[in-house]
Amino acid sequence: MAEMLLNPHPEIREAVNRICAGFDVNYWRRCEEEGRVATEFFEAIRDAGWLGITMPEEYGGAGLGMTAAATLMQTISECGAGWTGATAVHGFIFGPHALVVHGTKEQRDRFLPPLVTGAERPCFAVTEPNTGLDTTRAKTRAVRDGGIYRLSGEKVWITGAAVADRMLILARTTPIEQTARPMDGLSLFYTAIDRRYMEIRPLPKHGVNSMASCQLFIDDLPVPVEDRIGEEGKGFRYLLDSINPERILVAAEAIGLGRAALSRAATYARERIVFDRPIGQNQAIQHPLAKNWIELEAANLMTFKAAALYDAGQPCGAEANAAKYLAAEAGHDACRQAVITHGGFGYSKEFHVERMLREIMIPVLAPVGQQLVLSYVAERVLNLPKSY
Repeated sequence: MAEMLLNPHPEIREAVNRICAGFDVNYWRRCEEEGRVATEFFEAIRDAGWLGITMPEEYGGAGLGMTAAATLMQTISECGAGWTGATAVHGFIFGPHALVVHGTKEQRDRFLPPLVTGAERPCFAVTEPNTGLDTTRAKTRAVRDGGIYRLSGEKVWITGAAVADRMLILARTTPIEQTARPMDGLSLFYTAIDRRYMEIRPLPKHGVNSMASCQLFIDDLPVPVEDRIGEEGKGFRYLLDSINPERILVAAEAIGLGRAALSRAATYARERIVFDRPIGQNQAIQHPLAKNWIELEAANLMTFKAAALYDAGQPCGAEANAAKYLAAEAGHDACRQAVITHGGFGYSKEFHVERMLREIMIPVLAPVGQQLVLSYVAERVLNLPKSY
């Protein structure tokens, strides 16, 4: 039982590691520097059938759960790929998960096979420039016009939108002032990206330049009613079946990247000789790295607890948020300490840890801020009054 919790799905780790072995750390650096998707790696993962790890078997997927998916994504990140590798894959897993859970048979028949085979790339279009993490205040509108909705608005930080074929998008179908609660009146759609009605503008950013994050300007996009997931106005509830998996996967990836950085730091500390002794012999080097290992392993336990709860159909919001918080903190500390351990060389691209430090900022900031996680736990677990 303990081994299952500490190292779930060793067969997945072994199989994915064999694929990752074909892509050394210089490959990931080149993808980031050249600003291109890790296409060769994506194709290797696709051809091995991993895109469908959580998809139902009847559509060619493996029918596995979040524990398996977290293992997959953590293994990719831990090989040194970090977010450069993870962003090439994880949108296929968490993004359309609400479709798997709440879509009709017709929708699953139509949408899932292209996801499993990688024929269509999805993106997750929820965040807006003027509402940020207050998702219930989304201003993007979808107005019913016969057999279609006409959708207009702005989305921001939509990773992969520039190369995506479809998007899972949240839009308001009932004005907020006409609803009992802000979460009501929001609808969820999985629909085609039609660039005739959209401007997709990549955002310059600090890291992970292998996959553009974009701002979307949408003007009267026609969306077939058949592309709406579930009932009109209940999209926020359905979105939770993508939000919690996203937090779990991001946590797993953060831990993987932290482990990759820690491994490189420990190797360097053993091999770097200063004053006739390896620097790793000094406790000022040893102790921070040991602390990084302890914190990463603790975060890992929470991550797989959250995944196990999700797979069991039990509430996991607190655990998924806590996992993301702990993993982001532990991963960031490990990547930062890896740079410090390398000294001046840590700032050099040659040693790769500077890229890892830039990439680990993603889980610190997204998909939910650390302070909002604390607010969530305070309110939902400790029953403290809402502060905002």
